[in-house]
Amino acid sequence: MGSRLNPYLSFRGDARAAMEFYRDVFGGELQLMTFGEMGGAEPALAEQIMHGLLRTDRGYVIMGSDAPPGMELHPGDNVSLILNGDNADELTRCFGRLSEGGSVSVALEKQMWGDVYGACVDRFGTHWMVNISQSWD
Repeated sequence: MGSRLNPYLSFRGDARAAMEFYRDVFGGELQLMTFGEMGGAEPALAEQIMHGLLRTDRGYVIMGSDAPPGMELHPGDNVSLILNGDNADELTRCFGRLSEGGSVSVALEKQMWGDVYGACVDRFGTHWMVNISQSWD
């Protein structure tokens, strides 16, 4: 599969509505996974979106999720770029380089959903996520 770069949008409780709206605008197939489906979520988060993926017939890919309580979210900076793929060596190298001189908010390590994931802000203020997976490309 290689790697792919696309936007990742964060929402405060309305990710489902937003992702369904984008599907209506762009068409395509929408996959949504809730916090509750992953287990262990507090009741207030159970129906919120942990990960959404829209793939259109034109090749557009938009990902998004609800920000959990305590995660800062400000209109205008609720967009991250996500590197997603199955090349662990390449994506690990990219994460290391992107985080140099910046800050790591989530260490690049195996997560509860089974993928290796990390998040950082580079030295220029750009938000990045790296996900090493074969299931959500």
